Amino acid sequence: MSESRHRSAAIERATRETDVRLSLGLDGDGAGDRVTGVGFFDHMLDLLARHGRLDLAVAASGDLQTGAHHTVEDVGICLGQALDQALGDRRGIVRYGAATIPMDEARASCAIDISGRAFCAFEAELPPGAIGNFDHELTEEFFRAVAGNARLTLHLTAEAGTNLHHVIEALFKAFGRALRAAVAIDPTETGVPSTKGTLTA
Repeated sequence: MSESRHRSAAIERATRETDVRLSLGLDGDGAGDRVTGVGFFDHMLDLLARHGRLDLAVAASGDLQTGAHHTVEDVGICLGQALDQALGDRRGIVRYGAATIPMDEARASCAIDISGRAFCAFEAELPPGAIGNFDHELTEEFFRAVAGNARLTLHLTAEAGTNLHHVIEALFKAFGRALRAAVAIDPTETGVPSTKGTLTA
């Protein structure tokens, strides 16, 4: 159990489009600052950290004059890479997590398998538009980047909602809660929870 308190990673990614520095601790309480220049996205990362009980620090700068796409996607890439590193060989984890979250009139669900196989099923009708400088379509781009780089099987569904702020917030909260359950240490699991003996390939 003591190993779980050191499940952490730090990622730095610099391209011609963005510069991202991210640190992650899986056994935290939501600590850390999230500053990306995209206000609504910072708010969503705050929710993810709090509901996922992740210590998450993000400092990102990017070419926001062309839109927030590169910044949001690259933060997703870095978060996925940090999750992959922090999980290590996946020994002792629960592996599966699921959550359904209501947010006023909105409702979203998430199911996660820390499977070693990257897959993202994103079922949400988010009409074109933006909240601040965060385009609605970037919600899917972020989660696809996380799942691909963390090698998660991820299913996200927006089940109800008319207010897009509420719908997107419910998706992030559902992901945080499902991730929290999946990465938790199972005290009855002595090895890797897979008949294959590995969750890293």
